[in-house]
Amino acid sequence: MLQLHVKNETSRLRAVVLGSAVNNGPTPTAEEAYDPKSLEHILSGTYPVEADMVQEMEAFNQVFQKYNVQVFRPQLIENYNQIFTRDIGFVIDDIFIKANILPDRERELDAIQYVIDQMDPNKVVRPPEEVHIEGGDVMLWNDYIFIGTYKGSDYKDYITARTNMQGVEYIRNMFPHKKVKEFDLVKSKLEARDNALHLDCCFQPVGKNKGIIYKSGFREEADYVFLVKLFGKENLFHITRDEMYHMNSNVFSIDENVVVSERNFTRLNKWLRDNDFIVEEIPYAEIAKQEGLLRCSTLPLIRD
Repeated sequence: MLQLHVKNETSRLRAVVLGSAVNNGPTPTAEEAYDPKSLEHILSGTYPVEADMVQEMEAFNQVFQKYNVQVFRPQLIENYNQIFTRDIGFVIDDIFIKANILPDRERELDAIQYVIDQMDPNKVVRPPEEVHIEGGDVMLWNDYIFIGTYKGSDYKDYITARTNMQGVEYIRNMFPHKKVKEFDLVKSKLEARDNALHLDCCFQPVGKNKGIIYKSGFREEADYVFLVKLFGKENLFHITRDEMYHMNSNVFSIDENVVVSERNFTRLNKWLRDNDFIVEEIPYAEIAKQEGLLRCSTLPLIRD
């Protein structure tokens, strides 16, 4: 039986579901694109190829092996993108919450059913249909649960709006002892440089008291100010619009002092090292073309 336990983003990782790029299927058509960044690469002929993505994910897997993390992989679905496991479910404390994802992606949950079968069934929940919530929008910070959402009246018109206010209220009701704080995110269907697809596209804590942040990812300046006050401006690494586009805030912590990062994030990686982090650099730039990176490819099950 898996003893689920996740209370923050950075405690020592013990077990994780890592996505898979094997048998990823053909390059989608422009009509099939879920986000503006994928669309951009589909149209320009630079959409990533399977062999490169498999290699990148294997580099990530090797880092997990190095730190003795138990790694689960989804069962194979033929010709299907199974990279971004963060979207399909997430753990808060000792509860596994199945996400109500885009209907086309329901099969991805079936592919990790063998992992869910190892959990206490009383600790596995599925929100009602009207609740939209994805793991990339849910960030645990001890007493806090940070949730990215979109409060615009045109929510239903945006395929990039993934977590609604019903999702926020669902978590609030389920974890009444936690401080649940939602963040209204900037969304765009057309310009990837102005689209915070999930909260982890514009913010993520690292270590015990630090974080990576993109100010313009928040629709309300008050939300940005809240994080600055909570963490302290001196503890936040501010990324540029271009760095946000390349997913600099979407790194992944294996421990409070160990961060897996993309090897091209030179400015960020230097800051991390200057702040005494061990930085495990890997290639992940091809996967980044689908508007997802390291955090998106992981579903942590157990942390210390």
